[in-house]
Amino acid sequence: MAMEAMARYSLSLPDRAESARGAEMLGARGLGDRVEMIILHPDGGRETVTLSTAAAGIVGDVLAKLAVADEIALLAGYDEVSPEDAAVILGMSRPLVRRRMDAGVLPFRRVGAHRRLRLSDVLDLKRREAPIRAALEELKADTDELVAHGL
Repeated sequence: MAMEAMARYSLSLPDRAESARGAEMLGARGLGDRVEMIILHPDGGRETVTLSTAAAGIVGDVLAKLAVADEIALLAGYDEVSPEDAAVILGMSRPLVRRRMDAGVLPFRRVGAHRRLRLSDVLDLKRREAPIRAALEELKADTDELVAHGL
């Protein structure tokens, strides 16, 4: 199933600054802090739910994304994405993703003539290649500096 078909939420927020403030508050919570969510019902009823540390982190991440974007997509690790979606997630071209798949670096399955990748495998590859990308960026910066000095 492609990312377009995943759980996607379009939200119109009255105030992006409020989302940013919420994300900042959740990100700055201390070790012993407890995060509670209050649900206010139209009849005046009120319920309080305590969020786990992990859930509070997820809510903070969502608020941070909503502070800068109108739309977010929520995907589980077992959800599948197309090679095109994987390319966007990995920050590389679709042909490069296909080469990784053909080389066995990125597992996939076939659905008819189409290839599908588990999101968890795509994110795992992204984590594995992050140090390599960082080193290449540093090498590029050093090369650009040398070229700028005429060397």
